Amino acid sequence: MNDITKSVDDAENPHDTNPHQRRIKSFVLRAGRMTTGQQRGWDECWPNWGLSLESGTEGFLNAFPEQAPRVLEIGYGMGHSLVTMASQESDKHFIGIEVHRPGVGSLLNEARLADINNLRSYCDDAVEVLKQCVPDGSLSRVQIYFPDPWHKKRHNKRRLIQPEFIQMIRPKLAIGGVVHLATDWENYAEQMLEVMNAAEGYENQDKENGYSPRPDFRPLTKFEKRGQRLGHGVWDLLFTRLS
Repeated sequence: MNDITKSVDDAENPHDTNPHQRRIKSFVLRAGRMTTGQQRGWDECWPNWGLSLESGTEGFLNAFPEQAPRVLEIGYGMGHSLVTMASQESDKHFIGIEVHRPGVGSLLNEARLADINNLRSYCDDAVEVLKQCVPDGSLSRVQIYFPDPWHKKRHNKRRLIQPEFIQMIRPKLAIGGVVHLATDWENYAEQMLEVMNAAEGYENQDKENGYSPRPDFRPLTKFEKRGQRLGHGVWDLLFTRLS
């Protein structure tokens, strides 16, 4: 499970002029200390591989010296699977978004150790990154793996995968681009499937409008392998942008 909780936050925003106004947030921030390796990743790699909201679309577009399809991962936790994907798909550029600084430090340190150069990261709210930095039509894939399930029924409304958020992603994808979701909570998988099958402008890659097999490009995590041994399920959803 990712170390960051992702949600549609229904708490009041003290900076809003209207205290009753709600806005989408992609996370609930948790504090955490960095290990030596995480701190080294942050200190040594963030100046070159880190991206900020302040750089806007220009920073996003100029993140790499050459052109290639761009994959965006929202909430990558400690970043191990994202580093694996970047190493296995060197013909693509990978950009991660994570608000948990130790997770960002971990990702950057792992990328440094693996000598990977096709990976960048934001340390910020995914909603704001999408709004301020990601140009329309610039992404070939958006992936969200194992977001916080908010398993208590009264908290289900805090789940990230909601119609409004999915429609926020859609224009950022190129036509033919893919949204890839994965979860190990069956109830959340059912909600994801309902949201995505009803979403305007998307088509389920599964011909029966169900779940898809895990694609080869998504690595199995240690957590997932342990769950498989215990008989736990994992559900993948792949949807293509049509319009």
